[in-house]
Amino acid sequence: MSTAGTIDRPTTRDPQQRPLPKQDPTMTSDSDIPSHSGIDANSSRQNRTRQMQLMPESLARAHMNDRLHEAESERRALRVTSARRLQRRAERASLRARRALAMAVMQ
Repeated sequence: MSTAGTIDRPTTRDPQQRPLPKQDPTMTSDSDIPSHSGIDANSSRQNRTRQMQLMPESLARAHMNDRLHEAESERRALRVTSARRLQRRAERASLRARRALAMAVMQ
């Protein structure tokens, strides 16, 4: 099966197959105008399709990054709450020890 063009590059719209536009002799020098060849248009089109193909991957990477940050913040919150719980437990034990010492000194 030989096809003339592909979906991305049909032969009728291929920049390399198009004839160059005629230059107006009254125009200024070529150095004033940036040159746009068919290769630039073709590479920019390929770059766009490549970016479009990589978009789901970058979105997934950003989503995973957000999920990692969320999980890390949850871990930090759990550590803080457990540290506060342990601190209250230690304070209660300290108060019990003081009371026991005071009771022992009083007798």
